[in-house]
Amino acid sequence: MFQLGKTIVSEEIIENDFVCNLNACKGACCVDGNAGAPVEDDETTILADIYETVKPFLRPEGIAAIEEQGTYIKGEDGEWETPLVNGSECAYVTFSKNGTAKCAIEEAYNQGAINWKKPVSCHLYPVRVREYTQLTAVNYHRWEICDAACSLGQELQVPIYKFVKEALIRKFGLDWYEQLEQVAKEHLRQ
Repeated sequence: MFQLGKTIVSEEIIENDFVCNLNACKGACCVDGNAGAPVEDDETTILADIYETVKPFLRPEGIAAIEEQGTYIKGEDGEWETPLVNGSECAYVTFSKNGTAKCAIEEAYNQGAINWKKPVSCHLYPVRVREYTQLTAVNYHRWEICDAACSLGQELQVPIYKFVKEALIRKFGLDWYEQLEQVAKEHLRQ
């Protein structure tokens, strides 16, 4: 672990490679698991504000789940998260013809309907951020459903921190990311 400003960062995001391989996993991270995607406090307002615009991009099951539970919910850990459809996939998930999970929020963003890509936790994945009183932890979340992404990342030689560059800049800023790049160069020289 190393410290960058008010963050503690795991070396794993430098040492491990990762590139999403949707052909292999079919977006399983949006479907598997026992909770919705983490949502930051300021994102709760955004989810509520964009719902009517995103609604046409959603599946009927997603609309029903959101209208029953809300655009975000309080998880068992006391944190905000996206609602689920019948305790399974994220309510904001849609599926392509080949069964690959896609994000309706991101689809609305890609089509210019909204100017917000998706929750930052989704954008950052497989990096997970945990806020503490004094510091923020930045860690790699290993999940066997992403084994194909690890293999593709190794094949293409793309470390995790480079794969999620845009999301890390979105979360922590360009200066922070440039400091991370410098630390990564020094770390890999050792």
